[in-house]
Amino acid sequence: MNINVSIIDQFVTGLQNKIREQALIELGSRYNNSDQIKSLAFLFLCVQTWFGFETHDEVFDCITDGGDDFGIDAIYISDERDGEFNITIFQAKYKNDLEGNANFPANAIDKLTHAVRILFDLNRELVGVNDRLKVRIEEARALIGERIIPRVTIVACNNGKKWVDAADSLINSFDLGDQIEWKHLNHDSLLEKLQSKKPVIIKLQMSGKSFQDDVNVFRVIVGRLRVSEIAVLMKQYGERLLDRNIRRYLGLYGNRVNEGMRNTLLSENPGNFYLYNNGITLVCSKFILDRTQSEGSTVDVTDLQIVNGGQTCMTILRVSEELEKNEKSLPPYATVLVRIYELDNNKENEDVVFNITHATNSQNPVTIKELKSNDDVQIKLETSIKELGYNYVRKASHRTISHDDITVGNAAESILSVWLRLPNKAKFHTADHFGSLYTKIFNNKLNGAQTIIAVLVYRIAERHRRQAEVAPVFVRYASCYIAMQMGRRLLNEMGIDLSNLTHLSFNAALKLIENKGEEYYSKSVKDVENALRNFHDCPYNDLSLQQLSASFRREGLIDILLKIP
Repeated sequence: MNINVSIIDQFVTGLQNKIREQALIELGSRYNNSDQIKSLAFLFLCVQTWFGFETHDEVFDCITDGGDDFGIDAIYISDERDGEFNITIFQAKYKNDLEGNANFPANAIDKLTHAVRILFDLNRELVGVNDRLKVRIEEARALIGERIIPRVTIVACNNGKKWVDAADSLINSFDLGDQIEWKHLNHDSLLEKLQSKKPVIIKLQMSGKSFQDDVNVFRVIVGRLRVSEIAVLMKQYGERLLDRNIRRYLGLYGNRVNEGMRNTLLSENPGNFYLYNNGITLVCSKFILDRTQSEGSTVDVTDLQIVNGGQTCMTILRVSEELEKNEKSLPPYATVLVRIYELDNNKENEDVVFNITHATNSQNPVTIKELKSNDDVQIKLETSIKELGYNYVRKASHRTISHDDITVGNAAESILSVWLRLPNKAKFHTADHFGSLYTKIFNNKLNGAQTIIAVLVYRIAERHRRQAEVAPVFVRYASCYIAMQMGRRLLNEMGIDLSNLTHLSFNAALKLIENKGEEYYSKSVKDVENALRNFHDCPYNDLSLQQLSASFRREGLIDILLKIP
C-alpha cells in the first residue's frame, strides 16, 4: 500500500457525504451510486485544491462530469484580460486500488485532444454533449469568436502514475501544442498542496553590487540576480513563492510580455534582459546581507514571497526548461533587477504588502482579494453582519463554508448584481472585484443588512442556475441579471431605496425573501426573456448558446431590463 494514496483515499472517502446532496441536485441521480460519488469526490478534491476554492459552489460550477462529457470532467474559464483568457480542463481517473501503480491512460489523453479540437472549432455543432458542458464550451467559443485568445491548461488527475510515453507522443503531435500546457496531478502532488506550507528560507546569491537601505521603518535591498538563480529558485519552490502574488501564469507563447522576455533571453544580447524588464519585488520577514563582499554578496532570507514579477519568474523557468531539453542553459550574464523588503508578519505590514503589490504590478493585472481582507470596510462589515446572525468570511478559510457564512467573494458578486446593477461586471470581471471595482463595491455606505440581503437574493438565482434540469436554458448565463431584477422588486415592494435598507428594515426584507423570493425569481426570469427578445428582435430559443453567452456580456441588455418597471 502506498501511504500517500491511502491518505488521499481517506480525504476522498470523507468528502463523499459532504458533497452527495449537492451532487444529486446539480448533477443528477447517477451520483446515488457509491462508485460514482467516490470518483466525483476525487475530481472535486482535485479542482478545489488546484484553484484553492473556498466554497463547494465554486467547485460544482466547474464540474461537467456525468456522461456525454467528451472526457472533460470539469472546466474553468477565467476572465478576459489583455485580450486573453485561460481555460483549465480536468479529467480524473480514480482507482480503489491503494498501490498507486496505474498510469493515467493514454486513450484518455487521446480523448482530451479530440475534445480540445472540438472546443476550437467554432462552427462544429455540439452533438451528444451534456448541457453543463455545452453551456461552458459555448461560453468559451463566444470569447474566441470575439478574437480573445485562449490559453489552455489540461490537468490529468489520478491516484497513480503519470501517462506513458505513447501518450507523450499524442501530446507532442497535437497541432495546437503552443497554446496548451499539460499537467499531471496525483496523490503525491495533491498531498503536497494540501499540507500546510512551510516558509521559504533560502540563501540568494546576488550578482554585482547590492545596496541595503532603510525606508521609514523598513529595510530594503536593491540589487541584481542572475536569471539562472531565479530558475533554480522556481524549480525548487514553484508556486509556494507566489502565494501573495495570487495570479495564474498567463503562458509563455502568445502573451506579448512573456514572449518578449523569452525572445530577449534567447537573443544574441541576453544581457539586455536587465534593461528591458521591470524587475522583481520580493518581501520577507527577515534578511541578512553579507557585507563582507563588495560584489556578489549572499542574502539569507526567511519567509520569501514574490509580490511582483511572478510572470517574469515563471517565464524564466519555462525558458530554462526549453533550453535543458536541448542540453543548453540560461546565459550566465543575463540578470534581473530585484528589490527585497523586510516586513514583519503583522496587520500593519499586510497593508504595506498590499500597497507594494498594487503599485508594482503593471506588467500583467493581479487579483488582490486576500490582501484586501484587513481593510477597515471589511472589518466593519464583519461586525455588522455578525450582529444580524451571519458570519462574514473575509479571509480564505480551510473549514467548510456553511449556509450562514458569507464569503467576501460571494458578497462582491451579489452586491454588484443586486444593488449596483452591474451584472455583467459581476459575471465576467471577477478579477476586478478587488481591483478597479473594489471601492465601488465596498465603500463606507455599505452595511451588513444590504450585504446579507444581496447574497440571499443572489443565492436564489444561483440555486436555480445550478439545478440538473434548468429551464429556460438562458438561466445558465443569466443568474446575475435575474438577481438584479429580484433586488429591484424587493425594494419596490418595501417602498424604500437602498440607503434605507438597514438593520431596522432587515427583518422585513428577510421575511419578503422567504415568502416571495421564488415569485420574484419567476417574474425576473420573464423580464430577462423579454429583454432578450427586444435585444435580438427574436425569441431567445432562436439564438445559439454562443449568442446567448455573448448577450450577457453586453451593457445593452442591462439598459433594457432597467426600463422594465
